[in-house]
Amino acid sequence: MSDALMTIRQMCDAFDVTPRTLRFYEARELLFPQRRGQHRLYGRSDRARLTLILRGKRFGFSLEQIRQLLELYDPAERNITQTEATLATARDRLADMERQHRELGEAIAELRQQIAEGEVSLRNLKSDA
Repeated sequence: MSDALMTIRQMCDAFDVTPRTLRFYEARELLFPQRRGQHRLYGRSDRARLTLILRGKRFGFSLEQIRQLLELYDPAERNITQTEATLATARDRLADMERQHRELGEAIAELRQQIAEGEVSLRNLKSDA
């Protein structure tokens, strides 16, 4: 995308979000559009931030985690601190997701077993009748 400013409608279309979502992120101090009267105009940095916000949400980061990571942006230090913090947060989230995946696998196996036992029990009840 270019450096041109985008309206809220253009942002919604480009990122498949609602105006309410953009206003919510603005209220949470994640986006900082320019104001011209009643109009919000989003620049390149807003688009980059929204990309990172949406990616973070997809991976299950909290809005507070995302806000803290975005605040670390500092091109003067080549974003080393931000990148290190992002990697640490991502590693923690991955560990959580892997644990949830294991737990879900165990729950699925247990439910399958309960269904199988229920089916056997039902067959026995029907054959005894």
